[in-house]
Amino acid sequence: MSSDATRTKAAIQARRNNTEQMLQRVRDALRQMRRDHIPAQTAMVARRAEVSRTFLYQNEQARKLLADADADRPAAATACRRHDAGQGGPWKNRALNAEDALKAAYAEISSQRDQIGKLLGRIRDLEIDLPADAVERINAENRTLRLQNRKLTAGNQQLTERIKAARENNRFPGTRIARLEADLAESLLAGQRAPAQPS
Repeated sequence: MSSDATRTKAAIQARRNNTEQMLQRVRDALRQMRRDHIPAQTAMVARRAEVSRTFLYQNEQARKLLADADADRPAAATACRRHDAGQGGPWKNRALNAEDALKAAYAEISSQRDQIGKLLGRIRDLEIDLPADAVERINAENRTLRLQNRKLTAGNQQLTERIKAARENNRFPGTRIARLEADLAESLLAGQRAPAQPS
């Protein structure tokens, strides 16, 4: 038990160290960009600091560093950036729109993950409430229903065949009746034409 706790503490510490190293790289990149008078755009900071944009969006300290860097810039630099965005072509606008869309997508993904987690928790709760033999009982009922379905399908096919045969038998009744009537009329006429035998 103590070894598990030690490993957990070591993993947490390693994660904290890794996060702190990434934050330091972000600080260094922002400092260098401020010296070079380069706007602190998220994609540019991520490339220079060799971190993912996801880290910059999700880590609270990284977001604060970006916000501080954006607020520290003089108004002239902001006006210059706006002018460049207007004059530099539509690709800058598309890049800024893409960043906004990416933020919205990450927020939506986070919301969906929370919803999935809640639903999975409900499923586990429902599974706990089931009695031990519920799965076997449901499988037995499923087999019974499948057997009934097969029987009903076979019965349906037999009825379909009978209906088809009955339709075949009743297809030409008018023609048969007309033929019988013609035969009967001929036999009656033949009987009337025959001369009476002398007694």
